[in-house]
Amino acid sequence: MARLMGTLPARRWGCAAAFLLLLLTVQAAQKAELSGEATAATINHSLTLLQRLQELLHNSNSSDSVLRVRTAASDDAKVFHTHQLLLSLQSEVFESLLRNQSVLTLHEQPETAALFEKFIRYLYCGGVSILLHQAIPMHQLASKYRVWGLQRGVADYMKSHLASESSQGHVVGWYHYAVRVGDAALQESCLQFLAWNLSAVLSSAEWGSVSVELLLLLLERSDLVLHSELELYTAVEGWLGRRQPEPAVAERVLRAIRYPMIPPSQLFRLQAQSVVLARHYGAVQDLLFKAFQFHAASPLHFAKYFDVNCSMFLPRNYLAPSWGSQWVINNPARDDRSTSFQTQLGPSSHDAGKRVTWNALFSPRWLPVSLRPVYSDTASGAVQPARIEDGRPRLVITPAMSSPDFAGVSFQKTVLVGVRQQGRVLVKHAYSFHQSSDEAPDFLLHADLQKRTSEYLIDNSLHLHIIIKPVYHSLIKVKK
Repeated sequence: MARLMGTLPARRWGCAAAFLLLLLTVQAAQKAELSGEATAATINHSLTLLQRLQELLHNSNSSDSVLRVRTAASDDAKVFHTHQLLLSLQSEVFESLLRNQSVLTLHEQPETAALFEKFIRYLYCGGVSILLHQAIPMHQLASKYRVWGLQRGVADYMKSHLASESSQGHVVGWYHYAVRVGDAALQESCLQFLAWNLSAVLSSAEWGSVSVELLLLLLERSDLVLHSELELYTAVEGWLGRRQPEPAVAERVLRAIRYPMIPPSQLFRLQAQSVVLARHYGAVQDLLFKAFQFHAASPLHFAKYFDVNCSMFLPRNYLAPSWGSQWVINNPARDDRSTSFQTQLGPSSHDAGKRVTWNALFSPRWLPVSLRPVYSDTASGAVQPARIEDGRPRLVITPAMSSPDFAGVSFQKTVLVGVRQQGRVLVKHAYSFHQSSDEAPDFLLHADLQKRTSEYLIDNSLHLHIIIKPVYHSLIKVKK
C-alpha cells in the first residue's frame, strides 16, 4: 500500500489518504477483539463503506482521473470520472497506465464498451451482476485489465450456468472462447456438458455454430448421450450441408460416424437418399461395406477376421429402449428398490432377436464393511449402531441369466442421473462400470438424498437412465 501511495502526486494525497483511512478503519473494526472479556463483539460498517464508494462513481468533483472509452463504430466516447487509488488497487494495468497521466483514452469493442460501466462499478464495489450474453465480454475486460478476481468469478459463473436456457444457445460459443483464451477447465466443462446433452444441442440453433475442431472432438467420444447413431448422422449431414467444408474435412467427419451401430435397413435408406453420402461415397465405402458384413455374420465369426476392439464397434450412450431403461425412484431416501428390464444382446443384426434380462438394485443407505457394527460376547464389547447418515447410495446391476451367446461379449454399464437446472432436465452425472464389476463406484457419493431440495432430485424423485453397452472382443484370428 505504501508503494502505491508513493506513486501518487502530492495534489492527490488528500483524497487518496481519506479513502485509505476509511478502508483501514473498517478493516480494523472487523478484526477488533476484546481479549479476555465475554462481551467481545465485531463492529461491521462494510456496507456503509461500499455505499460510499459507490457514491464516488457519481461524484466527479472528487475524482483525480478520467477514462474515455471509444469504439471504432462511434466517434463519441463514454467518459468516466474515476479515482486512481481504487482503480490501481484492483488492476495492475490501471496502476501502470495512471502512473504518469490522469486522462486515459481506451479503445474497446462495442460489446466490451457496453459493459464498461459495470466493470468500473466492480472495481469500486467488488460485485457485479451479469447475464449469459454478457459473460464473454466481461471476461475479456477482466483479462485485458488483469482483474484476476473478476476473471475467476466470470469463469465460475460460466461453468455453473451451462444448463441455463437461452434462445440461441451459449455453450458452444463459450467453448470456442475458452479455447481462444486457453481456459482448460472451462473448455472441459463445456465439452462434457455438450457430450452428455448432445440430443438437446443437435436440435438447437447453436449446432450450426459448432466448429470443425469441436465437431471432430465430439465424434471421437464414446460417452455421447443421444437417441441413436442415426440421429447423430442426420445432424452431421445437416451440419455439412450448411457449412460446406472442404472435401477432406467432410470425409474426416463422415468417417467418424459409427456405421455398424446403424441397422442395415437404415443404412440402405441412407445409401439411397442421402445427398451428402452420395457425394462422398468413395471416402466411406469401406466403412459401409464392413458395417454390412458386421450385421450379416455371427459376431464370433466376424471377430475372427476383423479387429472389433476399436471405436467403430463400440456403442455410444444410446437412449433408445433396446439399449437400456429409464428408472424413476420416488422418495429415494426411504427404502431399497429393485427393477428389471431387457436389452438387445448386441448391435449386430445377428443378435437382434436375442434379449438379456437385467436386475437393478438401489439402496439409499448401504453401509460399507468398515462401518458395519461388530458385536462382542462381552458387555464391554457393545457397539453403537451405525447411523443412517453413515450409509451411502448404492446401485448394483446384474444379468438375470447366462447364455452361450455371451461368449466374446462383455457389457459396459452406464448410469445417467438427470437433474433439473434452470427449468430443464439435463444429464449432469454419468457413472460407468464394466462387466468385471456389478456396482457403480462412488455412485452419488456426495448426494444428500434426505433433502427434498437436493440437486440430484426432481420433484423428490431420482431420475436414472441405465444403459447397457455390449462390447465385442476379437477372439482367435484366422489367416486371410
